[in-house]
Amino acid sequence: MKFRSVSDSVTSEHPRVTPPKRFSVRVAEWLLDSPRLGDSRNAKHLAGRLLKQPAREGVVAAQSRLGQLMCRECGNARDRRIGQDLLRQAARAGDRRAQRELGLLED
Repeated sequence: MKFRSVSDSVTSEHPRVTPPKRFSVRVAEWLLDSPRLGDSRNAKHLAGRLLKQPAREGVVAAQSRLGQLMCRECGNARDRRIGQDLLRQAARAGDRRAQRELGLLED
């Protein structure tokens, strides 16, 4: 009895179009950049939560945007310090927006 081998196209899973990390960063950026939603506290809170894990994993865009959000919107010194650390990490990785924001903070 002969068995036919199953073709690779049947057994392989289809790759996702965007990985979950990148998707959450894109949604957060959309929320923050949206003219009407970007001013909402709830949208900023949600964007911060979406950016937190990718920023921890070293996604430079997430570090930059979360750092900006924490420096501008958070009222306590601890959160601003964490935001500055995130901006420094992103700036070291070459992110222009983070470098510019750090320059504004240090002046």
